[in-house]
Amino acid sequence: MKFKFWSAAAALAFSAASGSANAAYPDRAVTLVVPYAPGGTTDLMARVVAPKLGEVLGQTVVVVNKPGAGGAVGSGYAARERPDGYTLVMAVESSHAVNPSVHAKSPYDPIKDFAPISNLANVLGVLDVPGDSGIKTFDQLVADLKAHPDRYSFGSSGSGGYSHLFGELFLSATGTKMLHVPYKGLGPALVGLMAGQVQVVFDNLPSSAGFLASGKLRALAVASPKRIATMPDVPTYAEVGYPQLNTPSWFGLAAPAGTPDAVLDKLNQAVKQVLADPKVIADIERLGAVPDYMSREQFAATIERSNAVWQKVVNDIGFEKL
Repeated sequence: MKFKFWSAAAALAFSAASGSANAAYPDRAVTLVVPYAPGGTTDLMARVVAPKLGEVLGQTVVVVNKPGAGGAVGSGYAARERPDGYTLVMAVESSHAVNPSVHAKSPYDPIKDFAPISNLANVLGVLDVPGDSGIKTFDQLVADLKAHPDRYSFGSSGSGGYSHLFGELFLSATGTKMLHVPYKGLGPALVGLMAGQVQVVFDNLPSSAGFLASGKLRALAVASPKRIATMPDVPTYAEVGYPQLNTPSWFGLAAPAGTPDAVLDKLNQAVKQVLADPKVIADIERLGAVPDYMSREQFAATIERSNAVWQKVVNDIGFEKL
């Protein structure tokens, strides 16, 4: 397999050589890489945003799923692509802050290998159990975990992903134990939960919303500043005594490092237009997320800050790097 690696000097030369082309960008379809499986939150968010982004840019934005290794496969692929604006990647907290923090050797640097474009939305987290589970409340789950430490397992989007490390943080905070079962994305993890392969999944609300509404899943707690209107009986993590678990996660957009500033600026302004569209806003909110446009500088600062936070969490809970 042949990979393309872009040094700073090569990227600068490319930028200078293609200056005239930047003004015409884009003149063909743009690929948006989702480093997770179809059906998960990252995939759903991408498919809400991509059509409108394509409309604003005047070219089709094609969503391509490249799951594996908690987002590392797709993110690593995107980092090696030509920095011309025709390959973008969903840069989310899981793949661009958590995953690199839990691996002794990551195939990409979440800060150096990408050019941040903008955040898209902040996504609320949810603790799911099967709809027919005998566990009805958060406190009941914790009590049963302590009474039967070998009975439970939790599914995640993959080893080292946000849902995995959040699960480890939950276990540390509550003083409980569960077996971790990695899947290739949260979509498959939810299928495993409903099939009885695992008993708990720490998901993002967008990918769980339909299953919660149908009764196939039950939410025991949400990571949200306040209770959600569509689930008024479900407490926040802060309400059940665990404020350290009560933080939503960010889902944004990035390009390979070295992408020309003119292209990045155009993409940033296109995202701003997308997130101002009433239909897109409604679709994002329907997923259980909050639209959140940022400047390139603001999103870069968010990524750097999150990396520092999760590196500290990894150290504090004594997580053994993968």
